[in-house]
Order: sequence, then structure tokens, then C-alpha cells
Amino acid sequence: MQIYTTDTSDATPARIKVGIADFAVGTDSAVLTTSGLGSCIGVVLYDADAGVAGLAHAMLPTAEDASNPAKFADTGITSLLSEMKSHGADPSRVVAKLAGGSTMFDFAATDGGKSIGERNADSARHTLSELDIDIVAEDVGGSHGRSLELDVETGTLSIRSAKSGKYDI
Repeated sequence: MQIYTTDTSDATPARIKVGIADFAVGTDSAVLTTSGLGSCIGVVLYDADAGVAGLAHAMLPTAEDASNPAKFADTGITSLLSEMKSHGADPSRVVAKLAGGSTMFDFAATDGGKSIGERNADSARHTLSELDIDIVAEDVGGSHGRSLELDVETGTLSIRSAKSGKYDI
């Protein structure tokens, strides 16, 4: 099994922790995890035939600077796909799953009345559409946080939330 991550300090042989404003790619029997998804958006990309998957934890919808592409949904997705391609993924086979994008606080929304969580989800959907990547499942919105666990071998995304317990998409 090979593990590819932007932060190797938390990587273990089979379990890869993806932090905020980070992404990681795994193969074989790796498990990619992230927690603390509130308004942030979690994006899973998966190529079943190549056995390659990736998970991004983006904080904001669109890149304001190039210092950390993983911080933003648009550049995080393109960077994650690029890293997956370098390890055998074929973009024409890649599918996506989304989770997070909650409205965590009752602040006045900006950008046409949308919360940061809604804008993160919209940006992820828009970027995936531009890349011609189908979204096969999503669990976005609401007002609750989520933690994610991606089984690279099966592509199963397990979600834990205080609202709904644990479930798979």
C-alpha cells in the first residue's frame, strides 16, 4: 500500500488523517479520515478501477491566493485530481461524493444570501461539473458538523454526526 498526503506527520500505514485545508490520496486498503466539517466541505474523489481515492477538506469556496490550494474548494479539487492522476487514476472514471457545507452559525449570510457552507458546496459542485466528474452521493447542508471516513478499497464514505449518528453514502 502506498500513501500520499500533503502532511505526512499524521500518516500511518493504513490510516491517513486529513486536516483542515489539506488533502490526501490513498491506494489499496488505506482509510482516509477527517473531522470537524462544519461549514467546510469534504470532497471525495474515487477511481474504482485504479484503486485510487482522495479526500479534501476545504475551508473556503474559491482561491484568493495560491499559497495553499487545499484551503479552497476549487483549487483543492483540481490539486487532488492532479495528485490522483499521478498515481494512476483516470479522470474519465473518477466519481465524487460531498459532505459538510453546513450553516453552523446564525450570521447574516453574504454573497446573495448564502452561507459560507452553501457557497463551499456550490463551488465544489461547479468545479466538479467543469471537470466532468459526476457526484454520485452527497450529504451537505443542515446545521450540524460531520466527521468522515473513506475506505479506499470500496469507495464507501462513512459519515458521523451528532444529528444522525453513523451512516454510509
